[in-house]
Amino acid sequence: MAIELKRNGMLIVVSSPSGGGKSTVIKALLSNDPEMEYSVSVTSRPPRRGEKDGESYHFVSDEQFQKWIDEGRFYEWAFVHNFRYGTRKDIIKEKLSRGMDVIMDLDFQGGLNIKRQSPDAVLIFLLPPTMEILEQRLRDRQTDSEETIQIRLRNAYEEIKHATKYDYILINRALDDTISKAQSIIASERHKAIRLKILGLDND
Repeated sequence: MAIELKRNGMLIVVSSPSGGGKSTVIKALLSNDPEMEYSVSVTSRPPRRGEKDGESYHFVSDEQFQKWIDEGRFYEWAFVHNFRYGTRKDIIKEKLSRGMDVIMDLDFQGGLNIKRQSPDAVLIFLLPPTMEILEQRLRDRQTDSEETIQIRLRNAYEEIKHATKYDYILINRALDDTISKAQSIIASERHKAIRLKILGLDND
């Protein structure tokens, strides 16, 4: 009988300050990896231009979000930029039950909450090359008011302070290089012995 390796699905969190490139990196990782699925977060904030419910986020009212908190439906949730964001337990469990890796786009609070509940989760933090470049990326999106941009920049300094609590830190200077490094991290994590079970060995 051939020896085979069986692996359970794992949780992968990618975080960065707003405008740091996490959504773009996650999209690239998903496009070339059939073993990975995206966990769509729930948020109480209104959709931005071009965002679709169920794809970018599950958009709900603050009242509905609170109801789900009270019912214990969230794996994790946090206040970010004056709105609530969370990850539904049922979405995560369904994907992991099929042996899929689940990748999430979370702020540092959500990422650290995931790590507390699932210590074997893989946390990757993306840093901008400079704060000036981060500000320019936020302005180039043309989706936020000046007040919102300033809030995001102030929050970015606080978020970056928590990067060293993550498993991996990448500086997102060149997108292709960042994607390649993230792919290497995930490939390495998939081959850790703690995640694997050896099948096909004789009992004797």
